[in-house]
Amino acid sequence: MKAIWNNEVIAEAPVADLIRIEGNWYFPPKTLEWQFFTDSDHHTTCPWKGEASYYDINVNGRTNDFGAWYYPEPKPGSIERVKHDFSSYVAFWNGVEVVE
Repeated sequence: MKAIWNNEVIAEAPVADLIRIEGNWYFPPKTLEWQFFTDSDHHTTCPWKGEASYYDINVNGRTNDFGAWYYPEPKPGSIERVKHDFSSYVAFWNGVEVVE
């Protein structure tokens, strides 16, 4: 699977390495092209997964504010619910295309 934004592959991993949660593919941190990511101060809260942190994506002079999110410390019970430790795995939105 590949995550693509602004015509650039920003993450790539075999589907077996990804975790699917609520319709979103979560990529292992080691599969991101880190040169495109910067920390954001944006946060949201999921009632059952906990507080999400975000990355801004910067590609070819364009910025996708909070285009990627992750849960650094998922709420107790959420890992058991998903059946995988998704701590720090990264999902995408806001125009990022995830394709096979």
